[in-house]
Amino acid sequence: MDIKNNVLETIGNTPLIRLNKITKDIPAQVLAKVDYFNPGNSIKDRMALKMIEVAEREGKLKPGGTIIECTSGNTGMGLVLAATVKGYKCIFTTTYKQSKEKADILRAVGAEVIVCPTNVAPDDPRSYYAVATRLAREIPNAFHTNQYDNLANRLAHYESTGPELWNQTDGKITHLVCPAGTGGTITGTSMFLKQKNPNIQVWAIDAFGSLLTHYFNTGLMDMTKVHPYMSEGFGEDFVPQNFDMSYIDHFEQVTDKDGAIMARRIAKEEGLFCGYSAGSCLQGLLQLGERLKAEDMVVCIFHDHGSRYVGKIYNDNWMIEQGFLSK
Repeated sequence: MDIKNNVLETIGNTPLIRLNKITKDIPAQVLAKVDYFNPGNSIKDRMALKMIEVAEREGKLKPGGTIIECTSGNTGMGLVLAATVKGYKCIFTTTYKQSKEKADILRAVGAEVIVCPTNVAPDDPRSYYAVATRLAREIPNAFHTNQYDNLANRLAHYESTGPELWNQTDGKITHLVCPAGTGGTITGTSMFLKQKNPNIQVWAIDAFGSLLTHYFNTGLMDMTKVHPYMSEGFGEDFVPQNFDMSYIDHFEQVTDKDGAIMARRIAKEEGLFCGYSAGSCLQGLLQLGERLKAEDMVVCIFHDHGSRYVGKIYNDNWMIEQGFLSK
């Protein structure tokens, strides 16, 4: 019999699916690592469980404790699934920018959610980073997972996502294309893949208004390059410690509009109902398509499920309001 002891045993081993229509003019094979097949419908399940396991092992998370995290939604979902199985409470901070569905889903599975202002500096006491830090300090027996600087984040992808991609492609992967946010997915996966083959190219996808591309290109923390953007789940206004830029070969920025429209195309043309970052990921690849050759095998990371965005990019009225669709 093949019976899982709990839902956490279903995390990982997600499918690699060939894209056929949208990428037909690109000479290379283009494959999507579709991580919404995880039980929490996103790639963040991997690192959420790993952060909890490491914290337990190190004695930082004790029985009956409270997990605190600032999240755009997906990390919170992975954490609350693990917390439910393991007997912890969860309190999450998020921002008004994130889709309402994300907060509603987190509350549905038992988390407390505090919504904070979006366009404030990370060190502003109102920011979702600062509120999470304060709560972890004030609440007894609490642990702040801190996905941005907790290196268990990238360790999860070094141990799971990277090996899966290597095995699923029989070691033939030549390019990894991945939206960059906390840095955990792209750095951890790249660390494993480049150990296997240093010639693998890693392309990070970023949002216009994020600090990351400018920092990668110049090494400078220039906050004048930071401005609000609509894209969700990637891009940052600081550089998390999970990043190791030496494992990344190129940063490509994608507009909010192009990412949203491409996500809708993926659903209609490839049958994959993905989130905002998947659209941006594939759009970024298309922008770089002239760099590819027929013998290349490209893997795009599709982080999460479209159900998180039915009130936004999959809502015609919202798209029209943003100027992304015409009436």
